Amino acid sequence: MPLAALLAVAALAPLPFALAQPGLTANVIGDSKNKPVITISGEKARKTGSDDGKLLMTTIAATQPGATVRLPDVVESWFRTDRAAMPTEAVYPVGDSLDEIEKHNKGEMRKSQSAAVKAALRQLHKSPEDVEISLRLADVGGPSAGLFFSLGIIDKLGGDGAGRGGGLTGGRIVAGTGTIKADGTVGPVGGVPLKTKAAKRDGASVFLVPRAECADARAERPKGLRLVPVDTLGGAVKALNALKDGGRVPAC
Repeated sequence: MPLAALLAVAALAPLPFALAQPGLTANVIGDSKNKPVITISGEKARKTGSDDGKLLMTTIAATQPGATVRLPDVVESWFRTDRAAMPTEAVYPVGDSLDEIEKHNKGEMRKSQSAAVKAALRQLHKSPEDVEISLRLADVGGPSAGLFFSLGIIDKLGGDGAGRGGGLTGGRIVAGTGTIKADGTVGPVGGVPLKTKAAKRDGASVFLVPRAECADARAERPKGLRLVPVDTLGGAVKALNALKDGGRVPAC
């Protein structure tokens, strides 16, 4: 078969990739579909207002499993900063059908939410017996909102987490991503360059990024977006308070 014909066949053959782009963001100290993302009972939650800024968790949006992605699509994504071609297994590590993937992602979200509550209460030195926390965020699955769920709980339950009143943001729109463990350890998530673009699009000036993904975040950092690396929930709280106070803040 002539070389031109081989290249034509290769260009038309479906490839094991998904196309991803910046997804939605959600303010975890605000509402989602007219209902609070975080609801606290058993203790009085701090009232938040327009001067409290936002804590935006970020996502990517990807083509559905089974969608046809061909070589021209992949090549085009190499030259764009608002789209990426990612191996299908990196986007959808479990399941072949949309139902299986949604079930898996919801399960991961539930585990992430449980860990986020435990980590936040641990950071605040509060007992889970004295406070009940409900987390609700429609249309989002997976574990990557864990860090921001924990920060949102701290903001609503403990203010700046240091007992000084006020919230964590200093009136800024702070975005970011990261998994969370019950002990407060922050882990990497993937898709960070696209998430920084979602953050900038929605008004963020600061982006908290798992330290292991600093290089990815720097590679295509939107202008004016400050990258702050974090390893732990406590470190994230400390960095946000330093940002409020004009102190030393770590940088990628």
